[in-house]
Amino acid sequence: MWCRLSQLAVAGLIVILAACSGTIDHHGYLAKPGAFSQLREGMPKSEVVGILGSPSTTASVNMQGDSYYYISSTTQQTAFMRTELEREVIAVRFDANDQVQAFAQYGLEDGRIIDINSRETPTRGREFSLITQLLGNVGKPGPGGAILPGKESTNPGSPTGGQPGQPY
Repeated sequence: MWCRLSQLAVAGLIVILAACSGTIDHHGYLAKPGAFSQLREGMPKSEVVGILGSPSTTASVNMQGDSYYYISSTTQQTAFMRTELEREVIAVRFDANDQVQAFAQYGLEDGRIIDINSRETPTRGREFSLITQLLGNVGKPGPGGAILPGKESTNPGSPTGGQPGQPY
């Protein structure tokens, strides 16, 4: 009996530990080995596409030429947490004649974190805690003016002079 329970416990522990192991995902452009070293200034745009392939995104810089960006990232997800292990951006800038003007390779350490949308609207006034929201009406008069439920209270704004239940 104890042997069976210990086997089930070990099997359960293995399943729990296996669920916590991380999975590694590769997204975006997968560079061919040595492709970046083949780039050189003055190379035509068609040759860059032949070496690196189609770019992840393009941009026009002041209408003086295009820029090609090849973006890749490697992430690891453990349970519900996702962390970025590696990011690589190859930027190729072309001049007006579609010749390579400059190129660079950037990594995760070269980037900056920019909060594009924090999904939070700043408001004036107090922020209420959960306790304040739950206990905020304790001791305050209800709609009929009574502090304790079941007790009638006078209503000073009524036309009958504050006597509840009496007609005008």
